[in-house]
Amino acid sequence: MFGSPQRGVNAYAKVGLETGIAAASPHKLIMMLYDGAIVALINATNQMKAGNVEAKGKAISHAIQIIDNGLRASLDKDVGGEIAKNLDALYEYMSARLLTANLQNQVDILDEVRNLLTDLRDTWKQIGDNANAPAASGGAPLANQKQSPLLASV
Repeated sequence: MFGSPQRGVNAYAKVGLETGIAAASPHKLIMMLYDGAIVALINATNQMKAGNVEAKGKAISHAIQIIDNGLRASLDKDVGGEIAKNLDALYEYMSARLLTANLQNQVDILDEVRNLLTDLRDTWKQIGDNANAPAASGGAPLANQKQSPLLASV
């Protein structure tokens, strides 16, 4: 009559996610994209090992969407220069590898891409930690000065 308890939990989680997105800085949004792609790949690995083809495909597709429509789309290649261009090529590589992993049921490829995303996420987190620390001269935090040139207007 009122729906399942799981449906209520999912609705609550969605509201929490939407609120987090609305309040997040561009840096935090990129962190959320990395986290989402990593979680999708963990799910894909579990589904692949369980032999659940449909769920595996959905999880891999979700990771590819995050990489292509989130991470790649947020790059500002004009301002970000060589770093942004290299990241774009790396994201393209990851998407291609995930397609191969899906077609060939190769967990090791999922692990490869997940490790790349984890390394990038950790590096991005360090950039944010450094940007939020007060400047050595005692000035304002870097986060208040300027957004990363790698990001298009997110």
